[in-house]
Amino acid sequence: MRLLGDLLELVLPESCAGCGAGHGLLCGDCAAQLTAAARPAWPSPAPAGLPPPWAVAAYEGAVRAVIVAHKESGRTGLAGPLGSGLARGALAAGTEATGAVAGPAPLLLVPVPSARAATLRRGHDPTRRIADAAVAVLRREGVRARRLCALAQARRVADQSSLSAVERIDNLVEALAVTEPAAVRGRRVIVVDDVITTGATLAEAGRALRAAGAEVIGAAVVAATRRRR
Repeated sequence: MRLLGDLLELVLPESCAGCGAGHGLLCGDCAAQLTAAARPAWPSPAPAGLPPPWAVAAYEGAVRAVIVAHKESGRTGLAGPLGSGLARGALAAGTEATGAVAGPAPLLLVPVPSARAATLRRGHDPTRRIADAAVAVLRREGVRARRLCALAQARRVADQSSLSAVERIDNLVEALAVTEPAAVRGRRVIVVDDVITTGATLAEAGRALRAAGAEVIGAAVVAATRRRR
């Protein structure tokens, strides 16, 4: 399915994934929304243990449409611009935590894992894909970076979409585990995902990585949901 999606993008004229206008993967106006400077993206309230989160856009309008198209509609070519935004967030997280991202050890981006059923349904793991794209961007900019898929689901969880912030935290307690503790022990890592809403998923990822001995210096996402009370 992933290969089919890539081929269709090459041969079929599609409208912009963000606004639906014209032809092409992403128009200039929508692409520009993914190139803003990264900024802190703390939810309110923030769950305990949430690594300092950074995002480049709000999860609304064209940005939301682009993320959904990449995740659910097989428009895998969108990983490039989404990964560019994620790279900017990872750079901000690394620089804020350490003062510089360059060093003898590579910057490790650890994507939040998708559920196996969701990956099979979609034909790809969207977070892993944009993490790979972000690593490629960072390397082109001279930053040593690597994607490390160190997390896996330890148990089944309920669908998060209808849960409150507190319910999401309860739903994700010890839901993730590190598959390769030796690969993260004593290493500085940044947790990455496409969107932050309540921060519960990133907090759980941070907990699992710290339990395995990693130093979680931050979190990076493409977009953050605006919380409305």
